[in-house]
Amino acid sequence: MTLTDKTAKSQTDAITFELDLKHSPRKVWRALTEPELLAQWLLPVFGLDLNPGAAFTFKTQPHPPWDGTVNCRIIEVEPMQRLSYAWVVGDMELDTTVTFTLEPTESGTRLTLVQSGFKPSQKQNFGGARYGWKLMGGKLIELLANASQTDDGWGAKQ
Repeated sequence: MTLTDKTAKSQTDAITFELDLKHSPRKVWRALTEPELLAQWLLPVFGLDLNPGAAFTFKTQPHPPWDGTVNCRIIEVEPMQRLSYAWVVGDMELDTTVTFTLEPTESGTRLTLVQSGFKPSQKQNFGGARYGWKLMGGKLIELLANASQTDDGWGAKQ
């Protein structure tokens, strides 16, 4: 399993990562959409509802100047294929979009992550997000690798 930063050196408004995963799209989708799994690799999530327009929140310990809150709103959901949501950090005036695209491969799934909408004045936010997604992508790879090989890795969803 690999995590590749595909962000062009000249790029300042969007971050792109590709993860080649040895897991089914179903298993990867669950890691992207189930609160208990999201908390293990991304952030604790509250009020997640996978319907377009639905609002939810990621919340963690504050790290000044960030208060630890990310306000989100579902933009697009195509189960097992695409998930897109607004990613808004109000105290940093960051209003971006995060999109996950899943593509089946012979060995599993190619997951493409794009965070777009950074303004030219947000170079520090851009760099911080790029660093953060590298860390979180590594945690996602670890979560998937440590899951059971039976079913989709975590047993049947209740």
